[in-house]
Amino acid sequence: MPKIVIENLFNHTINSETTHRKVIELIHENGIDWMHACGKKGRCTSCKIILTNGGENLGPVTDRELFFVKQNRLKPNERLSCQAVLEKGEIRVRVADINKFPHIEYSF
Repeated sequence: MPKIVIENLFNHTINSETTHRKVIELIHENGIDWMHACGKKGRCTSCKIILTNGGENLGPVTDRELFFVKQNRLKPNERLSCQAVLEKGEIRVRVADINKFPHIEYSF
């Protein structure tokens, strides 16, 4: 069963019944406010996730993500949640400091 653990949201865990879903879709469907300034179209990096574990459980890096990697706007351990597809297993992620909302309480 695919699973997302958001470490700096007090290890909030999202379990999914289905595979091959975009990470941001799963996050939003579970009532978590997650930034996406471009409307989930891969045109910015505001929805990025910092992967701490499980990157191998995501689909391949997309052309949009490679565009931002080449511009040094995404690091090797970062993906766009609007582009990254959870295919299997568990991923552990963090919200980037720059993308945190002021109305949400974050942990460590």
